[in-house]
Amino acid sequence: MADRPYIVGNWKMHGTRAMLAEARAIDRAAERLMKVEVALAPPFTLIHATRKEASLIGVGAQDCHPADGGAHTGDISAAMLKDAGAGFTIVGHSERRADHGEKDADVRAKADAAIAAGMNVIVCVGETEAQRDAGKAESVVAEQLKGSLPVDDDVDGKVTVAYEPVWAIGTGRTPTVEDIGAMHRSIRKVLQGIYGEEEGAKVRILYGGSVKPDNAAELLAADEVGGALVGGASLTAESFLGIIVAAAEAQEG
Repeated sequence: MADRPYIVGNWKMHGTRAMLAEARAIDRAAERLMKVEVALAPPFTLIHATRKEASLIGVGAQDCHPADGGAHTGDISAAMLKDAGAGFTIVGHSERRADHGEKDADVRAKADAAIAAGMNVIVCVGETEAQRDAGKAESVVAEQLKGSLPVDDDVDGKVTVAYEPVWAIGTGRTPTVEDIGAMHRSIRKVLQGIYGEEEGAKVRILYGGSVKPDNAAELLAADEVGGALVGGASLTAESFLGIIVAAAEAQEG
């Protein structure tokens, strides 16, 4: 697992050019917090502008189409994202799976396309509340991983996994630290089963789901948590930097 925590802000369907000021503020702060790797995934319309305004942090996309090009009105290919300045893309977010009916095979196709275009990927997995209550959380996530992860033999640095329990996204609810640690340990075992012990140990596993400045330190301290995928709290520099500072302080400790 990489040494530096990876803190990624997912702006979802938020953001106009006025929000570039937040990106600039985050970028300036990142210069002082070099022990943390920071990135933002703004909407497609702001990728190019964010890349121009923020030179120290990573800039990525929230999704991509699996095809290189063609008659896919309204969709954007991985090559287009790369050309706009994106260095990575999120794939398989639960909101994409739920709202657009994306299956594991769709997520894998997107991840493969992104890597082929020269980008990294953050592959999202997570169980619903009903699945957790039924005692199936770890098995559900394991199957998502097996079906969604790219099949590239050399994934070092290219693939990150984000565990986001569906019931915790945007709800203010979070699993216990013990539950997060247990799930992340389970994910690690699956990764090592897929990629081999050595390569599987290098893949970062982020936690996502109602991460805020006041709970970030506790969540980031859980077993096998290599960072966070942050939603609403990444929309302002003030709240996002609270999470980044918590990650930096954890490194110092």
